Amino acid sequence: MNAGELKELATRYTAAWCSQNAQSVAAFFARGGTLKINDGSPSIGRTAITEAAQGFMTSFPDLVVTMDAITLTDGDHAVYRWALRGTNFGPGGTGKAVRICGYEKWTIGAEGLIAESEGHFDEADYKRQLQASPI
Repeated sequence: MNAGELKELATRYTAAWCSQNAQSVAAFFARGGTLKINDGSPSIGRTAITEAAQGFMTSFPDLVVTMDAITLTDGDHAVYRWALRGTNFGPGGTGKAVRICGYEKWTIGAEGLIAESEGHFDEADYKRQLQASPI
């Protein structure tokens, strides 16, 4: 995958996260692809990835993800840097606004889809923002 193709993939992936359609996020992954978020267990396969994405979309009905950068590290590896913002209005939500930044280390499979994604963000900061008092 060249840099232009990677940027196109990342741009469409970002739009999928903003769509409130979790299946559209999972469609960027190979059938047996994996999504791991921080130290959690990996979501394996599109059904599990759909569930993981849906969790964020349900918690943050106004979820907006922006791409900060996409970097090709070698032929089939890349780093996707992103920012997420939204208000925790989902069921049992706190009503607090959250803005976090993070990145995903991708392995791109032969079919041009994400075979493996290892996502990372500051979970302590995320939890702090969910509980923060209004200013």
